[in-house]
Amino acid sequence: MTHQTEPPQGSHHWHADTTADVLARLRTGNSRGLTQEAAQERLQAHGPNRLAERPPRPAWLKFLDQFRDTLVIILLGAAVLAGSIGELKDAIVITVVVLLNATLGFIQEHRAEAALAALKNMLAPTARVRRDGGIQQIDAVDLVPGDLLLLEAGDRIPADARILSAHSAEIAEAALTGESQPVAKHAEALDPDSVLADRRNMAYMNTVVTRGRLEAIVVGTGMQTEMGRLAGLLADTADGETPLQIQLDGLGKRLAMIAGGVVSLMFVLGLMRGDPLLQTAMTAIALAVAAIPEGLPAVVTVTLALGMHRMAKRHAIVKKLAAVETLGCTTVICSDKTGTLTLNQMTARTLYCNGTRYDVRGEGYAGNGEIVGAGDLRHTLLPAALCIDARLRDGQLLGDPTEGALLALAIKAGLDPETAAQHLPRIAEIPFDSAHRYMATFHRDGEQIRVFVKGAPDALLQRTSRYLVNDSAKSLDAAQRQRFVDENDALAGQAMRVLALAGRIIPAADFDANPDLPDWVIELTLHALVGIIDPPRPEAQAAIASCHAAGIEVKMITGDHRVTAAAIGRSLGLSGEVHEGRELDDKTPEEVSALVEHGAVFARVAPEHKLRIVEALQARGHVVAMTGDGVNDAPALKAADIGVAMGITGTEVTREAATLVLTDDNFASIVRAVEEGRTIYDNIVKFVRFQISTNIGAILTVLGAPFLGLATPFTAIQILWVNIIMDGPPAMTLGVEPARPGIMRERPRSREAAILSTQRLWRIGLYGLTMAIGTLSVYAWAMAGDPANATRAMTLAFTTFVLFQFFNIFNARAEHGSAFNRQFFSNGKLWLALIAVVVLQIVAVHWAPAQMIFDTTDLSLKEWALSVAVASSTLMLEETRKLLARCLRR
Repeated sequence: MTHQTEPPQGSHHWHADTTADVLARLRTGNSRGLTQEAAQERLQAHGPNRLAERPPRPAWLKFLDQFRDTLVIILLGAAVLAGSIGELKDAIVITVVVLLNATLGFIQEHRAEAALAALKNMLAPTARVRRDGGIQQIDAVDLVPGDLLLLEAGDRIPADARILSAHSAEIAEAALTGESQPVAKHAEALDPDSVLADRRNMAYMNTVVTRGRLEAIVVGTGMQTEMGRLAGLLADTADGETPLQIQLDGLGKRLAMIAGGVVSLMFVLGLMRGDPLLQTAMTAIALAVAAIPEGLPAVVTVTLALGMHRMAKRHAIVKKLAAVETLGCTTVICSDKTGTLTLNQMTARTLYCNGTRYDVRGEGYAGNGEIVGAGDLRHTLLPAALCIDARLRDGQLLGDPTEGALLALAIKAGLDPETAAQHLPRIAEIPFDSAHRYMATFHRDGEQIRVFVKGAPDALLQRTSRYLVNDSAKSLDAAQRQRFVDENDALAGQAMRVLALAGRIIPAADFDANPDLPDWVIELTLHALVGIIDPPRPEAQAAIASCHAAGIEVKMITGDHRVTAAAIGRSLGLSGEVHEGRELDDKTPEEVSALVEHGAVFARVAPEHKLRIVEALQARGHVVAMTGDGVNDAPALKAADIGVAMGITGTEVTREAATLVLTDDNFASIVRAVEEGRTIYDNIVKFVRFQISTNIGAILTVLGAPFLGLATPFTAIQILWVNIIMDGPPAMTLGVEPARPGIMRERPRSREAAILSTQRLWRIGLYGLTMAIGTLSVYAWAMAGDPANATRAMTLAFTTFVLFQFFNIFNARAEHGSAFNRQFFSNGKLWLALIAVVVLQIVAVHWAPAQMIFDTTDLSLKEWALSVAVASSTLMLEETRKLLARCLRR
């Protein structure tokens, strides 16, 4: 035997070659396999059968990456500035917040490196091969191109291989192709243009043999396999920034410009007025620190963390903090079909027998459910209970999913398959084969032999002469035969896999199992037709309707056939065009983008197609969520704005590549996660509106005083006090606000929508201007009444400004509707925080030690009442504006 050390791998169309051509190309003997020497040479040439891994990024660099955000850099600068004016406490708080955020981000993002490791761990550990004429068990990492693999039911395939012979073999390829049903395998050559899911003469790494036996020759190992190609796609797919990260980065840059302008302007104005240099510098720096919402990272972290906790209770686990709110602006959800929108459990949905079509209810393989309106069908469905190899063990199916559907159907009819098998023991069988397209089993029943057959309806109709009606056989005339044909066509048109059940009775004295068993599969009595499908999840249709109401498109992406995909799509309420993955292959990015935009269902899709679909949608400005459970979904999940993996049926690879994992595998949980994401973003916006209006109010107040001939109304410590007590607990509690009514009836926000939009900035500026006018008015009034008592005037202005924040927070809670709504008292934490602010302000004004720190003096009840009345103007004016706006809209 000769061999070559470097047989070709890669993009060669192995499925298009005959078995003889494959053996010749790989220089492998069909009977003896490779020699040990040839295997070693090829192992040296191609390397071990494992997936490549990127060198890990050092942990210290990953940690430093957390400090590249603009706002984080500004906050570190603010900490330095606060420390430079002696406010060590403020500086320490800011620094601790930044370090906490960095640590959380580091821990969360470090887990993403496990994706490729998970792919590696999924490899089969050993393999049975033929080498040197004998059968050997070797480590899977030592497989090489040209090795002869021996596979049987239950084996996980360790490398890509071309099938040389198949004996009733089927392979479950859902994890790779999305095909919900096991695929029957054969050895004949195929068309070179056959898509991955149609390559019936190939076996791929990590798929599982569900029945029969195979002999195959390895054609690809390691990164040269389909699994390796997926690993390459996963490694090459960059993690993009979430919309929230983009928004906060833009906000940080704006605030940096504001802070720089404030420092420069205050410093120049102070020097022009002749204020002492040190006092001018301290006031300018303090105001600059006040212009930056150092509480923002803390609020974002707390809001996202609490959101994560709530989502986990609702069966959605988020792995990356910043991605929590991404679902809130999602405009398209690209969902895998098998196991996500469907149950990934083949289920008998329709039964045709006794001239009647019956609906079958219930999911799962345990037999829960019923055959609606049927009488006693135990005799009719004996083939479903006995002409199968699948079994149930501890509630789990062992064997072919289609046989599992028949097993469940038999149980729903009242049959106990184990008891039936004991009463009618199997003595012979004809395994399913793609040539004759049926399976037959032979059972002893006293003095007779019972034959039970299941298979393709057209194949069995050719062998049938009678049909069963209420347990009695009648002659199958042409009209009745046509009825079965029509019923088969009708069920197939609904994307069901249709199986016929039949049987016959042979006298035991006449039966001889030694001659060809197929000779006995004639003169059959047709029992029933069974329509089987992987059914949609019961809650999926309602969840999709909720998505549509929320302005979110849902697109189903599957490896299944076009007819099946279209039927499932229709039943789920998906309206739009149906396309196949190959339609994307020869199109320009612009053509792909247009096709994807109008498509609702995509069938026969390969992993590259999923990536192109996600990228085409993103190119059109969509925020894309991609759901899936198979290895084939992992690259697209990583490329999407947020990847959603199934926690139960999903592979480890998918769970690691995703940023959101559904612990109940329920598409409806995504809708709840969308609501949570929208609420989180809404609460972050509330904080920003509240904080920035406070900052604008402080800046305008300080900048406006000189134009009224007044000294600066606040000391540096008073400015920082406002920043600490109002940036603290009250602002934090905005992050736990409950969802607004109607939040799920709004369209998703645009990816480009700024947190501080022009309209929002105008309103915030109005709040700040109201605060400045009110504060300067009481300050001027107090100075005019008692010019010698500047401390009293400053205390009154200081207290009024603090109380402005008390009322302004209600403006922040309700951006459009009235603040006095049903949720006015819904946030108990907010009310506790506001009460604490008032108490702290009273302490700062009336407690002697605090008076020394804050340069304050006692105020009378009349002055407190004045402060409250003026401060409430910001809420009253805003409520008046909203009322007028509602009246004008009517």
